[in-house]
Amino acid sequence: MGIVVETKVGKKRVIVIPKAIAEAVKIREGQKVRIMAMEGKIVIEPIRDAIWLALYGKKIGKILPEEIEEESLHEQERLSR
Repeated sequence: MGIVVETKVGKKRVIVIPKAIAEAVKIREGQKVRIMAMEGKIVIEPIRDAIWLALYGKKIGKILPEEIEEESLHEQERLSR
C-alpha cells in the first residue's frame, strides 16, 4: 500500500501533508495539486509541470537534438512557402 501517515484537519479544513508523504510523491511547497472526491475518499495528486515531466516522467521515445533541429528547419521551410 505504501506509506500511511495520520494527520488532523485544522481550522478552515486545512490539511498539512506530512513530509514523508510529500517526499514519496515528490511534491514541494507552492506546487499545484488536484483534489478529488472519489467513492467517499479524498484523492490528492500533484499536477506536474513540463520540467518535472522532462526530468522524472515516463519516457516514451528518444530524439536527438540534431533531429529536432532538422525537423524545425524542415517546418520553417514549409511554412515560408
